[in-house]
Amino acid sequence: MTEHLTKETFKSKVFDYESNKEWKFEGERPCVVDFYADWCGPCKMVAPVLEELSEDFSGKLNVYKVNTEEEQELASVFGIRSIPSILFVPLDGQPQMAMGALPKDTLIKAFRDVLGVEK
Repeated sequence: MTEHLTKETFKSKVFDYESNKEWKFEGERPCVVDFYADWCGPCKMVAPVLEELSEDFSGKLNVYKVNTEEEQELASVFGIRSIPSILFVPLDGQPQMAMGALPKDTLIKAFRDVLGVEK
């Protein structure tokens, strides 16, 4: 199931950008962070796909959502200029950002290629 993050939960589960200058992932399994807004049409198209994938990949990765309207500081820290923007965060290595409403097969490919996660 997808989980909505605030600035505080983001810092404990993904990245504490106030304490670390260099990227340091705080989570226990790879994750995907969907930066969205309630008024965004493409975001509404991606939401059910991510919800379904969060169940398909349950226990292998976490799917988080950040409302850019409510968490403007987080959106600004990651330079979010267009939504949806999806951050793929592997256990090791640098995260990768993708812009736009990605189709399900592209998301699954990113899970495999970027996060190293298979169903």
